[in-house]
Amino acid sequence: MSRPSTRRSEPAGPGRQPTGRVAPLTQYVLKLVSRCDLACDHCYVYEHPDQSWRRQPRMMAPATVQAVAERIAEHAAAHRLDVVRVVLHGGEPLLAGVARLDATAATLRRVIDPVARLDLRMQSNGVLLTPATCDVLVAHDVKVGISLDGDRAANDRHRRHANGASSHHQVLRALALLRSPAYRTSYAGILCTVDLANDPIRVYDALLAEEPPHVDFLLPHANWDSPPARPAGLATPYADWLLAVHRRWLADGRPVPIRLLESLLSTASGRGSRSEAVGLGPADLVVVETDGTFEQVDSLKSAFDGAAATGLDVFRHRVDDAAAHPAIAVRQTGLAGLCATCRACPVVGHCGGGLYAHRHRAGNGFDNPSVYCADLLKLVRVVTTAPAADEPARPADSLSPHVLDDLATGPGTAGSAEQLADVHLALVRALLVALSERAVGDPVAADGWRLLVHLDDTHPDAVRAVLAHPFVRRWARRCRNGAAELSYLACVAAAAAVRARVRADLPVPVRDGVISLPTLGALAVGAERGVVRLVTDDGEVRLAGRRVIADADGNRDPAREDGPDGWLPVRPVRIGGGRLLLEDTDPHRDCYDLPVEPRLSGTAALRWTRQVEQAVRRIDAEAIGYAAGVRALLRAVVPLRSEPTGRLRSAAAGTAFGAVAVTAVPDDAALAVLLVHEVQHLKLSAVLDVCDLFDRDDTRTLGVPWRDDPRPVGGVLHGVYARLGVADVWRHRPGPAAAGHFRRYRDWTDGALDALLDLGALTAAGERFVRGMRATVDGWQ
Repeated sequence: MSRPSTRRSEPAGPGRQPTGRVAPLTQYVLKLVSRCDLACDHCYVYEHPDQSWRRQPRMMAPATVQAVAERIAEHAAAHRLDVVRVVLHGGEPLLAGVARLDATAATLRRVIDPVARLDLRMQSNGVLLTPATCDVLVAHDVKVGISLDGDRAANDRHRRHANGASSHHQVLRALALLRSPAYRTSYAGILCTVDLANDPIRVYDALLAEEPPHVDFLLPHANWDSPPARPAGLATPYADWLLAVHRRWLADGRPVPIRLLESLLSTASGRGSRSEAVGLGPADLVVVETDGTFEQVDSLKSAFDGAAATGLDVFRHRVDDAAAHPAIAVRQTGLAGLCATCRACPVVGHCGGGLYAHRHRAGNGFDNPSVYCADLLKLVRVVTTAPAADEPARPADSLSPHVLDDLATGPGTAGSAEQLADVHLALVRALLVALSERAVGDPVAADGWRLLVHLDDTHPDAVRAVLAHPFVRRWARRCRNGAAELSYLACVAAAAAVRARVRADLPVPVRDGVISLPTLGALAVGAERGVVRLVTDDGEVRLAGRRVIADADGNRDPAREDGPDGWLPVRPVRIGGGRLLLEDTDPHRDCYDLPVEPRLSGTAALRWTRQVEQAVRRIDAEAIGYAAGVRALLRAVVPLRSEPTGRLRSAAAGTAFGAVAVTAVPDDAALAVLLVHEVQHLKLSAVLDVCDLFDRDDTRTLGVPWRDDPRPVGGVLHGVYARLGVADVWRHRPGPAAAGHFRRYRDWTDGALDALLDLGALTAAGERFVRGMRATVDGWQ
């Protein structure tokens, strides 16, 4: 759905009530009829605490339809909306009859279509659907969804007539009509409510037999005061039910879109959700009852009497008034509108706190996680690591076997490297969310957090570039453990604002005489510690009224000496169409067992940048398979102090994903080997972030030929993977010296692989990965 360009005028933050211009509403549910011809015992309209349907007119009058249409058109014109969605609902909308349905659709099209494209839909139980009704649907391009809970036994468990008679055969008749060629264009899909008493695979098969264009599974409406049924001893029965469907759906090659599952997959790839039930997208929807009153989403009727009421109506109020209602507006703020528990959860970007109605608890309203929180956590962790359609399902918290097999070849493909980079970014976001509750109580960090949340909505690429910087993650980890200053969050936000080229005015901390802006550099201010106000505007930074930073993209000469304004820019390293950073300013780069170099002189920086550029070009030419991983994962090179012995040293740290630290080397050939070696460590660290390859409680050690001291299993695994890459590089270099280096690294790798396989400390995924490396080495011979 196309979204308007208007945005809130100020940043959102945890606990902030929305103010300023309203965010437009693009979806409307029209309660065309307030009564129903079925007596479903799980219906939130008739069987839950809110009984306001009893006070509603049975049917929406034509004058009310006209008023609704005019309000929607007025709102669409004011906000320049491209499209709006209107869903005819109830009760049961088919009780309106063919003529009234025809007139309603005609009015909506006549008034709204000239202003914005009308996506007109209807949700029905299907009992009264006839060819005459379908003719109206086709004539007005109305897409209809039908409620069906599975085969007859499953459907009749809840969806019966008031006298107890089955509705199943009538629903199947309606679906057969919609499948026919004449009416197929109006068939939107099937809506199914989960019931643990029903077999998930039988339900899935029954739904697929009706050839729906889409399927949506809904969790039964429940909350903390009226919790869902849970069989004794089962912690996540609803996730288990849905995951059974998920496994079968994947095995079948995803034959039909399932909205809940595809919404989670969409969030995993960085896109928005397609369902109100999950994701952090705004809930830009309002309900209009048969008497013309505006209400919040009608599932709130399951919480308490009056939960959905707004006190507004279409005759006296605009849609803007409804959009500005606090209970509606707060649901447009995404992460900021969730409780502290949800904001601190690493999967909040996927589940979004669950359906709003499911969070209610007497005493604190909706400021809670979903009553289905445990189920959602498990569901998200499995579905968002979903394999391709031709891969078997895999357990939660692991990578696809395809990715492990790919990486076991040594270099792996660019696609696998990008997945590992996405893993890193997700972990950084989770760390920041975990810090957000503390941040809102800190006068410096609070402004930074609000700005960062706002920029993530308006300029996500700028935020992503800063969060991907290796040392943001290291700072966040240390901050969570109490070893770093929370106020540095303001520096992270300021750097994102500079990259986004937007204006911001916020306090930032001074540490050791400088203000550090990750990915950009540092600003020397004289005072050792304290807080100063920084202004960013159009890619520049001003401090105390003077311009101190220009050219946020880093298009500068690496040899430039630090200017009198105190600005210490990072030095960019050009690698083809991309760039990485020569990092000698970030205060959190000192995360290795070896000492880092202080700020380099212009001449030294130029020597370093040229050598890194040449080393990457050499990797492109000599180790083509490894070039993709180096380009996708390497974000920064950190100069290390040289050892008195002249020994070449390099290092990588799992907490600083994307950075490689190296001592000065004699030539680009040596540096190329070190870069490949350390990027292999980065790959494996990212794998181990989400996938257990060995028993972490196993304290046994192994002797390895490249170290004098025995190494733990994780250390051996890291060493083997890094040396496999180095052996592969030497394998492709010409000359007898290269051949000798290849044989040495190959033999080291060969023996260590056998030792790992014999130890019995690997998980199933770990054994698969190590056997893949074993096959790679054997292939060289």
